[in-house]
Amino acid sequence: MADIPYKTYLSEREIPDSWYNLRADMATKPAPLLNPATREPCTAEELGHVFCDELVRQELDDTTKFFPIPREILDFYKMYRPSPLVRAYFLERALGTPAHIYYKFEGNNTSGSHKLNSSIAQAYYAKKQGLKGVTTETGAGQWGTALSMACAHFGLDCRVYMVKCSYEQKPFRREVMRTYGADVTPSPSDTTDVGRRILAEHPGTTGSLGCAISEAVEYAVKHEGYRYVLGSVLNQVLLHQSIIGLEAHRAFEKLGVKPDVIIGCAGGGSNLGGLIAPFMGEKLRGEKDYRIVAVEPASCPSFTRGVFAYDYCDTGRICPLAKMYTLGADFIPSASHAGGLRFHGMSGILSQLYHDKFMEAVSVEQTSVFEAAEFFARTEGTLPAPESSHAIRAAIDEALRCKKEGVEENIFFGLTGTGYFDLTAYASYNDRKMTDQIPTDAELAVPRAKLP
Repeated sequence: MADIPYKTYLSEREIPDSWYNLRADMATKPAPLLNPATREPCTAEELGHVFCDELVRQELDDTTKFFPIPREILDFYKMYRPSPLVRAYFLERALGTPAHIYYKFEGNNTSGSHKLNSSIAQAYYAKKQGLKGVTTETGAGQWGTALSMACAHFGLDCRVYMVKCSYEQKPFRREVMRTYGADVTPSPSDTTDVGRRILAEHPGTTGSLGCAISEAVEYAVKHEGYRYVLGSVLNQVLLHQSIIGLEAHRAFEKLGVKPDVIIGCAGGGSNLGGLIAPFMGEKLRGEKDYRIVAVEPASCPSFTRGVFAYDYCDTGRICPLAKMYTLGADFIPSASHAGGLRFHGMSGILSQLYHDKFMEAVSVEQTSVFEAAEFFARTEGTLPAPESSHAIRAAIDEALRCKKEGVEENIFFGLTGTGYFDLTAYASYNDRKMTDQIPTDAELAVPRAKLP
């Protein structure tokens, strides 16, 4: 078939022993988080009321290039890492493209996604601090599942606020969380002050990640021995997820291959930031160049139709303000099936890189995404998650461009997880009931007008 292996694994000894902090190589650092009351940069003490102490240190550090991974976390990683770098020969053949397509597969664990890379780190630091438990939100349910697994490993209480439409669309992922001992509540709920307020203002709402974040933070700050943990957006999360890109970089070096185009789905930024980290570092240092493409849903297009401004990370406006590409904290996206990409804003790191033109972004419609997902499943044999399928869509489009232009390029994308808990979405597509709900300019103007 070819002269390189179908799958390239690193050995257990080759798992990176440090996370890479991309900010250390950024000339223009991400803007600081602001205290919502004073509008001044948040101090470590202020953030310590919400996050674990060590995670606060990681969040605020713009200069330390590498953070050693604690032995307990490395030992846990060895249960499912290193993850494979796969050459998509069958997809290439089906497309008739001269391009070489590779993907990094992060779905080989029970959470079904890359999210476990950060959840185990955050649970470890919570346990080390002597906390009773943690709270969080989840969209598609992958982060909630990953955190419930991590908390079970360390004996921590885990409370998850799951976006209501995902709670209803993905009951089996909810049950996996409960199997690992998590308490799962559909959001917005009547269990918190902010949840009750959102329900009063938006009766019948399907919820959003912004709503769920507000509820999780409120619970954490009101209960002794709890802290809030987040699965995306924050600097600390992208730091932990750099394990993906570091492994991929080593695997490409093993093959003697340099990717030309690197593609990742983008919601809050955890997968994309981790996937591109070492490659973007080389680009920032002027050592190598890559085309880096973020792919987001047309129903929640923070990069391609948002504005670069300070905004609240949550609908309830109780979290710090972050400078990011945002649609506005009041924006509630349609109940699309890619629940993990339904966040109104983007990581501050990725927002700054995009603003400085080190990467590009595209938005794609839901029906087009599922068309690509089914094509990939039929050719490569893996059923992808709806979030990952955004990257697949873009990778196929790039491969077809190579075919049209007659050029041989190496295309690399992140397959963040599997879609076996997303069969309601696949049923909607197969039954021709799926639609594309794209916000109008007038609809986007309303939440944008409320930016702080």
